[in-house]
Amino acid sequence: MNFSKKKLSNEKLIELYKAIVFPRMIEEKMLVLLRQGKISKWFSGIGQEAIAVGVTAALDSDEWIMPLHRNLGVFTSRNMPLNKLFKQWQGNKDGYSKGRERSFHFGSSEHHICGMISHLGPQLAIADGVALAHKLKKEKKVSVAFTGDGGTSEGDFHEALNTAAVWDLPVIFIIENNGYGLSTPTNEQYRCNSLVDKAIGYGMKGIQIDGNNILEVHQTIIESREYCINNQKPILIECMTFRMRGHEEASGVKYVPKNLFDEWEKKDPIKNYEDWLKKEKIITDGAIAEIKLTLKNHIEEELKIGFEGETIIPNVKEETKDLFAPKKTHSFVILDNSSAIEPVFNGSVSEKKFITAISEALEQSLQKHEELVLMGQDIAEYGGAFKVTEGFVEKFGKERIRNTPLCESAIVGTSLGLSLMGYKSMMEMQFADFATVGFNQIINNLAKIHYRWGQNADVVIRMPTGGGVGAGPFHSQSNEAWFIHTPGLKVVYPSSPIDAKGLLIAAINDPNPVIFFEHKALYRSIASNVPDEYFEIEIGKAKHIREGNEVSIITYGMGVIWAEDYANNHPEINIDILDLRTLLPLDYNAIKSAVVRTGRVLLLHEDTLIGGVGGEIAAWIAENCFQYLDAPVMRCASLDTPVPFNIELEKAFMAKARLHEKIQELLSF
Repeated sequence: MNFSKKKLSNEKLIELYKAIVFPRMIEEKMLVLLRQGKISKWFSGIGQEAIAVGVTAALDSDEWIMPLHRNLGVFTSRNMPLNKLFKQWQGNKDGYSKGRERSFHFGSSEHHICGMISHLGPQLAIADGVALAHKLKKEKKVSVAFTGDGGTSEGDFHEALNTAAVWDLPVIFIIENNGYGLSTPTNEQYRCNSLVDKAIGYGMKGIQIDGNNILEVHQTIIESREYCINNQKPILIECMTFRMRGHEEASGVKYVPKNLFDEWEKKDPIKNYEDWLKKEKIITDGAIAEIKLTLKNHIEEELKIGFEGETIIPNVKEETKDLFAPKKTHSFVILDNSSAIEPVFNGSVSEKKFITAISEALEQSLQKHEELVLMGQDIAEYGGAFKVTEGFVEKFGKERIRNTPLCESAIVGTSLGLSLMGYKSMMEMQFADFATVGFNQIINNLAKIHYRWGQNADVVIRMPTGGGVGAGPFHSQSNEAWFIHTPGLKVVYPSSPIDAKGLLIAAINDPNPVIFFEHKALYRSIASNVPDEYFEIEIGKAKHIREGNEVSIITYGMGVIWAEDYANNHPEINIDILDLRTLLPLDYNAIKSAVVRTGRVLLLHEDTLIGGVGGEIAAWIAENCFQYLDAPVMRCASLDTPVPFNIELEKAFMAKARLHEKIQELLSF
């Protein structure tokens, strides 16, 4: 192993030695504690320390890193207190995630480390978002994301690297090629000669280095950082190394040929560096012994504090409270239009179509928040598939109105990365149906991140949804129920222009992830008076549309239009209508009031019946409002089939086709 000190002083070389020995000694202690049953699980990075330490030491302390399981050296090199790390590994209240996350699945904004999720690949796109923020701020900074050789097989790897290349983002992507993804060897993972060969396909620079040589890693990152900043481009670095323990300790290493351990033991990153330092007379055996004794004593002292951590006593209120970041107070108008009587608005009002109200909300939000970025396929010069952002790029520029490659997962991840840097983002799914290819990022990253380690995700995802336009199974789904089952998301679904504007502004102002559904068939089919100025409508508050005493229809989205049309065409029935507007969280007080007003409830939605939000509300009413009911709670929903293309088949599919039948059935009790 050839070491080159370049311009590094002896003091810096010794500092790097201390930095690489520290995580090794911690790990050796953790393996003892694991055998003693004092920690439950451990993912070892023994043999790979040079990568994590060398990378982190070459960066500024405020540059974000997205590490993985085997990167303890990232955490220690950022000087995170060992006693708190130990509390984290024990699942202690005083750890970084209040006992909610395991081992290295946590982050710390103070230390600019973003916590991983088990799916590995999504980390890469978060680095894109951080780098985009640096680019927008004109900062001379980079972001760094780690992946393993196995992770390069995931679609997230492709999406993140392609986006970084297309957008010229200063990101350093690190591949730790340690030979195995759990037990799957690299010859079953890829067919290119080296993983770094993938770089050329993205039009980016790629370098393969000895990941066990800390000086080579350190110098490569220093040079790569300069390259990324000066050229405003990403780079891919493949670090060749080996995993000297199992994927995690319980998995063992029986599947690894013994000769590989013998071969790589000779390449141990610490012993080889230590031998070179002694050979160059930079350090002595006595100094090494003193460093190790000091570190050993420090580890023991920190673990003693760690073992004294506070025992967790579950607190349900705290658990639910920590799902969301608190919203800051603002001085702008908050319009309460939740009653059947429309409020008086002091400012100017004009008639607007549903789509105009959405467009106006976005435009005024862009004016209000200089840190707001809009992203989506074709949203710039083309104005989006539905022309919601038409003309925006001329007003706000391509930096803030960004066309994206065809990669929903990476753009959701980029949105989260922007949030780490204090930006707001709105991502437009071209159709709500396409959210499936960004599902992991939404469900496991956006929704859970604040609960896991206190980092908010200031992201709005707009979802053009619904059928009735003859678009077939993949452009017509009502998929809101997929998201209301996910704690940590807010799900909004307006049915009128005024609510579309006020709720979208509220969603953008909210520091938490909001999934914002817009029914495509409403874009240009309805219009009403909407305030011209900037205003909010509170998320989580339903709207009482129509007063009645015979039947309460509880609905949202297109269901509101169907319910109103039915009520207008059947004046002989005294129908009460409640528009939920927000599906997560639900306005249970308004739901209870609707039950009390009539004693008969019909839950109406365009979504299919099984697993729809109507089932959840029906269960809640049965548990909490049974004494007010005069009849069973009924549901009216679309057929449990995909949405058909043929218009007549689609009409038969829709819940509207069964609305009259269901109301009559309810009234018959």
